[in-house]
Amino acid sequence: MESMNESYRSAGVDITAGYKAVELIKAHAAKTLTPGVLTDLGGFGGLYEPDIAGMEHPVLVSGTDGVGTKLKLAFILEKHDTVGIDCVAMCVNDVICSGAKPLFFLDYIAAGKNYPEKTAAIVSGIAEGCIQSGCALIGGETAEHPGLMPDDEYDLAGFCVGIADKDRLLKSDSQKPGDVLIALKSSGLRSNGFSLVRKIFKMNRHSLEMDCDELGGTIGECLLTPTRIYVKPILELLGKVNVKAITHITGGGFYENIPRQLPEGITAAIDSAALQIPQIFTLIARLGNVSQKDMFNTFNMGVGMTVSVSKNDADKTLAILNNAGVQAYIMGELRRGNEGVVLK
Repeated sequence: MESMNESYRSAGVDITAGYKAVELIKAHAAKTLTPGVLTDLGGFGGLYEPDIAGMEHPVLVSGTDGVGTKLKLAFILEKHDTVGIDCVAMCVNDVICSGAKPLFFLDYIAAGKNYPEKTAAIVSGIAEGCIQSGCALIGGETAEHPGLMPDDEYDLAGFCVGIADKDRLLKSDSQKPGDVLIALKSSGLRSNGFSLVRKIFKMNRHSLEMDCDELGGTIGECLLTPTRIYVKPILELLGKVNVKAITHITGGGFYENIPRQLPEGITAAIDSAALQIPQIFTLIARLGNVSQKDMFNTFNMGVGMTVSVSKNDADKTLAILNNAGVQAYIMGELRRGNEGVVLK
């Protein structure tokens, strides 16, 4: 298909480039298709027929998010094939906290100028994230916004829909004193706290490509590491253990996210000595002179997700998660109180 709208082209919107981008995207989306997908890309809506066999009361669970200012690193390093994983991860990891299985994902890319190959690279990451989480990429939108942002920049967001039987949704109020809190290790900073990170580090190509002995590679490689997706290991765990609550550690760190899943009268007591904190966080705290409170209130500190289970189920939970490829360990326990999170 070829654009015939020369007036629109002169205003900065190249419809032909949009058509080319869609054609390049289709190959990536095709890799994510699951049995419930009823439509190809290009329609006005993505159709999905969920399998509700065995569910008495199916409930849809949705989540939406973006990548934030981590995108600035992708612009500087001209590496666009991993931020899509971050976008998917932020959404599907939220959905799984309810005990729901992600079904499908849609993305939104707004760019100053649509470069089809760059758009395809972004979507290749989105497709990879969908494959990792077992959900289908069934649609999206690529918008060209000349004048709203620089030609070489873009913003990326998306949303996911999952499903669960109402009776199997996680009920965090079942937690009680003595339950253990298990940490699932993160893949570095993930997609949160980058406004502070960009303030601390000099954000230019030279500084990001410098080797850092503390990090075992370049600063840029470490910071751009995509977010870990926990969907498949968590789904496996849910089928074998009575999981009481799951928390996704995103923006706001420990102090904002963990209390969201705590019932009234319960405090999460975290054993600071047990935490396996990656070197990148130590470096950020030192270079930026960031207090411990601010670090734990901004970053995940090496914990991408927490799982709350009975003490009797702790060993089984650790074995299942570690066998599924997720490094997990006990980071604390629940006790009486209304302090939210306490680092001890």
